[in-house]
Amino acid sequence: MQVKVLGQVEYLPTYRAMQAFTEGRGPDTPDEMWICEHPPVFTQGLAGKADHVLEPGAIPVVSTNRGGQVTYHGPGQVVAYPLIDLQRAGYFVKEYVYRLEEAVIRTLADYGVTGHRVAGAPGIYVRLADPGSHHALTGPQPGANPFAGLGKIAALGIKVSRHATYHGLAFNVGMDLEPFRRINPCGYPGLETVDLSTIGVFTHWNEAAARLGHKLQSLLAP
Repeated sequence: MQVKVLGQVEYLPTYRAMQAFTEGRGPDTPDEMWICEHPPVFTQGLAGKADHVLEPGAIPVVSTNRGGQVTYHGPGQVVAYPLIDLQRAGYFVKEYVYRLEEAVIRTLADYGVTGHRVAGAPGIYVRLADPGSHHALTGPQPGANPFAGLGKIAALGIKVSRHATYHGLAFNVGMDLEPFRRINPCGYPGLETVDLSTIGVFTHWNEAAARLGHKLQSLLAP
């Protein structure tokens, strides 16, 4: 897999470039992974509902063909776009999603933070009161908020076309989180969104991008 660190790039041209790469690839096209950050933008997935965008203000809203609902991208967030042939890699979409999440969990572990999965809500979450806690999450009681005490630190949204993946994941490192309050993140009203700096971990974007990229390279290998 060839890893390309693009730096800060506009969202829409990058989205179109991913589509073009995927549409033009053949059985022998090498896999790539693009790592970048975007200027402020809200992106809507195929399941996105307009009423989950509360007050976008001057931040553009872009409709996409990825899965999921609305999320926010902005400076200080590491965005990874794996462009891989799942058929050649030898695993299915469910396993692919698991490996994406596992890469974030292992990256967080490098910083002494424990990442958690929440059933039915793709992405990675941390305990706000004790980010390093290794205790497994317990299922919420009926009618209870499944995100109580949790903050979302990484979001997933993927597209698979003819066994080829694009879009990917966003990992919050050190960013202005205010725009997340202008939406219902991933379609969940009131969902708390955090980054590493919020939970007391301070690192440079380049360093976090390198760590996450390395984990993804290893875990997404055939």
